[in-house]
Amino acid sequence: MSLELVVDSRVGGIWLALMRDGKLIELHEEQGNNDFNVGDIYLGKVRKVVPSLNAAFVDVGFEKDAFLHYLDLGPQFNSLNKFTKDTLNGKQNVADLMYFRSEKDIQKEGKIDEIISSSQSILVQVAKEPISSKGPRLCAEITLAGRYLVLVPFSDKISISQKIRDNEERDRLKDLLESIKPKNFGVIIRTVAANKKVEQIDQDLKNLLEKWKVMHDNLKVASPPKRVLGEIDKTSSILRDLLNADFSNIHINDETLFNDVKEYVSGIAPGREKIVKFYDGKLSIFERFGINKQIKSLFGKKVPLASGGYLIIEHTEAMHVIDVNSGNRKGAEGQESNALSTNIEAAEEIARVLQLRDMGGIVCVDFIDMHDRENNKLLYEKLKEFMQRDRAKHNILPPSKFGVIEITRQRVRPETDINTSEQCPTCNGTGEVQASILFAEEIESNLIFLLEDRGVKQLTLHVHPYLQAYFTKGLFSKRLKWFFKYKKWIPIRGITAYHLLQYSFMDKNNEEIPL
Repeated sequence: MSLELVVDSRVGGIWLALMRDGKLIELHEEQGNNDFNVGDIYLGKVRKVVPSLNAAFVDVGFEKDAFLHYLDLGPQFNSLNKFTKDTLNGKQNVADLMYFRSEKDIQKEGKIDEIISSSQSILVQVAKEPISSKGPRLCAEITLAGRYLVLVPFSDKISISQKIRDNEERDRLKDLLESIKPKNFGVIIRTVAANKKVEQIDQDLKNLLEKWKVMHDNLKVASPPKRVLGEIDKTSSILRDLLNADFSNIHINDETLFNDVKEYVSGIAPGREKIVKFYDGKLSIFERFGINKQIKSLFGKKVPLASGGYLIIEHTEAMHVIDVNSGNRKGAEGQESNALSTNIEAAEEIARVLQLRDMGGIVCVDFIDMHDRENNKLLYEKLKEFMQRDRAKHNILPPSKFGVIEITRQRVRPETDINTSEQCPTCNGTGEVQASILFAEEIESNLIFLLEDRGVKQLTLHVHPYLQAYFTKGLFSKRLKWFFKYKKWIPIRGITAYHLLQYSFMDKNNEEIPL
């Protein structure tokens, strides 16, 4: 298994595509103006306490007030609240908690109106980004995530990832952290910390304590609503959480971002910075690595399967519904065997689509009916196996008597929704069809204009792949005729992101030539 990260820097934002063995598994858009990422820490002001919900609405600067439930306050909320008040009042001048007197933990079944009140300043962290018409979901149990550790202020507990199964390694890591962690700071040891050297873990802890100090310095001069510590960008967070021996390449098309990521990788994984590669090809980076084509096939209502079957994905306000169809699949094994094969193939693709689109909430999957109970059990086990790679929390229920499998998946950010439908190239969406469209002649006319009237010496024609075939296939192709006619060889590239009748002329710097 190999992982590749493809980073496409565009005007107004950055697109990140994570690929496993050439298949797209995650797609993220990072906009420069997004101030409410998961992990951001804010000094907010309580707008309203609602005892019936056992929750409060907090102003953190978003157009909608953020939601904070009592269960998301965290056991050490009283200590955090005291630290916040003392810092704002100038009594807590240092970030260090060595001499900080912790308060008593709040009750697990308490009431929120007994803990906080309206107009109170409160330190909170974004747990879910704003989704649809809802504001951010908050928690008050502040944590700072690093490469190997997660820092938990106001706690002395050391927790170790359950995925580290070696008892000797667990004991080594626990003894190590007990010897180096400061007082009143707890830590969660992440899976990637297994077998890491002391200096690597110690440096990660120092980095997290430095982030806590930066947050404290910002808090001293803050007035709500104000962000006091921002989470690292999505590129860095993906590398922080996923970078391991399986990562083979990181391709970036922006030189400044390339240098920043290379420096970041050398910091968290010395010696691995060689996998960061700068892309300066003439094709767009998503086109070069076949990402545009995968986006078009995976984000539509109908998702094809390699065997000839397909998925139909419907979105409603309450849930997502997926229907599995065998399509034109044929096999000599019999109906039950064909259904099992198609269902297992569909289960693997569903696991990928859920992660890729970041679909959350309730997902109901209607697989092809199978009469053998063992086959239904095998399908259920296979789906759980495919979903193990998904980092989001999820739960899968066994098939119902109607053959429907229900999945719940954690939703922390808006679902990635890309419109893959295209406007009708014949009528441009009007519903009125013209008598004829002399499209090839239009392109040739513009080509003559650029070559003869504008004097362009070097250009490349970008068109839809169907049109590329029309212009280039055959012994006496259109392009060959252009060569004899205009004494200029025109490179023609098929761009899958273009709709059928879209085209553009590019100069030698791969920039569009305006007509």
